[in-house]
Amino acid sequence: MTPVIQDALVWAPTGGMLAAGALALHYRKKAAQYRTRAGVLQDQAAEAGLRAAEAERGIAVRDEEAQYLAETRLPDLVYALQFGPVGADSTTGTAGGLRHRRLADTVTGKAYLSVLEQVGAVAERASEHAEGAARSAVQAVTRSVQALVYEQQSAITHLLDTQHDEKFLELIQPIDHAASQLARRLQILGVLTGMWPGRQRDDAPLLETVRGGVSRIRDYHRVRVPKESAHYVAGRYVEPVVLAVAELLDNAARHSAPSTPVEVSFLEAHHGISIEIHDAGPGLRAEARDEAGRRLSGEEPIRLTELRTPPSFGHLGVGALAAQYGFRASVDEEHSVHGGVRAVLHIPRALLAAPPGESDTARTRAQGTAAGQDPAPAPRTDADPAPEEAADDAASPEYPVGEDGLPLRRRAPGARQDRSRQTAEPPSPEAGQALAAFVRGTEAARNTTD
Repeated sequence: MTPVIQDALVWAPTGGMLAAGALALHYRKKAAQYRTRAGVLQDQAAEAGLRAAEAERGIAVRDEEAQYLAETRLPDLVYALQFGPVGADSTTGTAGGLRHRRLADTVTGKAYLSVLEQVGAVAERASEHAEGAARSAVQAVTRSVQALVYEQQSAITHLLDTQHDEKFLELIQPIDHAASQLARRLQILGVLTGMWPGRQRDDAPLLETVRGGVSRIRDYHRVRVPKESAHYVAGRYVEPVVLAVAELLDNAARHSAPSTPVEVSFLEAHHGISIEIHDAGPGLRAEARDEAGRRLSGEEPIRLTELRTPPSFGHLGVGALAAQYGFRASVDEEHSVHGGVRAVLHIPRALLAAPPGESDTARTRAQGTAAGQDPAPAPRTDADPAPEEAADDAASPEYPVGEDGLPLRRRAPGARQDRSRQTAEPPSPEAGQALAAFVRGTEAARNTTD
């Protein structure tokens, strides 16, 4: 064997071992790389799983928010537009109304806010359109029915002026009273829609203004009014005050027992005069008293489409009149003399007028003062009695009475005639019966104790 072959035989196992070791080292490095890559892939898979779970939660959140929008926020918004805010943030359409606040700055949250704003705008326009249509319809019906009622009242007045039968007058009086109540309700309904009350009057005594309100309610016989008052109401405000007093009296009478009175009193203050109406009813609950105060203030807008069922017009009409003409109305229980409710209608002095005699005297004095001389006495007219006739009247205050019990006509001013001479022809018995019926009706209306 040669030396070369021997060296090859010796080195062959050693080289194989070296080659095997190098190969093992190579595969060990490869395995480490694969393990590292597998770890990275596992981490990526875990991260992808987390992102998938987060996406699923986001989808669930958006689904819940969409369901909340459809089932809660939109119904609350519509309710708030119809009946006022309910106190929930969801009615405002802001981020505070979101069920999940983290969606506030997202595309979804902004989209939901846009939906609420659009729905609110559409509902508001629809509400305004419905309110305008309702007001137009009510005004049209009110005007047409008012014309018929005024015709009816004119016919009744003609009958009362031309007929003198006592039984006939007794039968026609309830019809006239019912017509006046119907006219009052139509006037209040028209006031709620922005219509003018419809009547212009001269300056009237405050007492007669209140009695005008008493005559327009069903239970007028239960109302007790003062016997006198020196105040006058300016003509522009007479009809509004009559309507307001009638509504407050009607409300007091309907909410108290039929056997109890409704008392009216006047309280003069520094800034005006107050008409107080006291009933003996059960009073008001706290929420009803607050609602009555809001309605009587006239500050809240009146929407016919938002009235409750059945609708109540009385306090709303008084509030509308108060806001338009400058007087104030309120209710309370603390100062009621019968433990019920006290309604107060305060009339400022700017709405009052001077009595006719005082205004004429003041005007004459002002003219005389401006001219630098004392005002001359008013010239005596033919209707004024002569001095000697005035003395005769003062000496004999009794009026001559005819055979039928009626006073006889006195002599004309300036004419001399025999006082012992009787009238040529006494009035007819029918005229006396009609006048007697009128006197009895007047006394019954003015009697405050019956």
